[in-house]
Amino acid sequence: MKIFTTKSDLKNYFKELSSKEVTIGFVPTMGALHKGHLSLIEESKKNNGITIATIFVNPTQFDKKEDLEKYPKTIDKDIALLKETGCDVVFTPTVEDIYEGNVSSNSFDFDGLEHEMEGKFREGHFNGVGTIVNAFFHIINPTNAYFGEKDFQQLQIIKKMVEKLHLPINIVGCPIHREANGLAMSSRNERLTSKQREEASIIYKVLQSVKAKLHTESIGNIKLWVEKSFENHSSFKLEYFNIADEATLKEITEIKPKRSYRAFIAVYTDSIRLIDNLAL
Repeated sequence: MKIFTTKSDLKNYFKELSSKEVTIGFVPTMGALHKGHLSLIEESKKNNGITIATIFVNPTQFDKKEDLEKYPKTIDKDIALLKETGCDVVFTPTVEDIYEGNVSSNSFDFDGLEHEMEGKFREGHFNGVGTIVNAFFHIINPTNAYFGEKDFQQLQIIKKMVEKLHLPINIVGCPIHREANGLAMSSRNERLTSKQREEASIIYKVLQSVKAKLHTESIGNIKLWVEKSFENHSSFKLEYFNIADEATLKEITEIKPKRSYRAFIAVYTDSIRLIDNLAL
């Protein structure tokens, strides 16, 4: 496995590869890797000649400085896991190398996708995501790029960015990996106590109940039931719950035929924010 720390060295490596017409699979990460990340590597390896992962904690997508400071950093462990999984190339740049002294986001128009759900609570987040992913796309020029569906809004936004910027990259969404109790795997889970991790199973259980209730109850009543479920659980505070159209991410009030819908949720336990979603 090759490890690069500067974009100039990585670009030179890919220049050498360009004559071989090899397909490149790209998995962007912020480190603190778990089985969900590794499943993206495995998916990429099935369909590409070379798989590259990035490990980069991107400052411009954090709306709260304390979240950036507390984000878990386990670089040695991450590199060992990537090597074990068969990743071909790892890119671990510095903030200075990527942003060249100007740590700021570009502004993107994602056709309104950025204003729904996460966008209402995390100002500037998706501009930061778009900035770093677009930067990596231009450094790496991947054939395929892999994103987990846990961040489904992010996945749809990246697809929209690729469409609007006419980038010749195929964006692949991969299923959510869950812990034994149903909790969606996330780097933030490392900050949970064992009790919090166990109790966080309520998030997935609520989503599963929502899917079952959709056949018999109105969306308004379902939302009220979700809110009460968390009011009765002192360890967790509901930030939002939405049922939204997968394509537009706009919240809906009724189900229409031939459309795909998904339930989205964000909750806090102490200062740790957890998100999840479920296809309906």
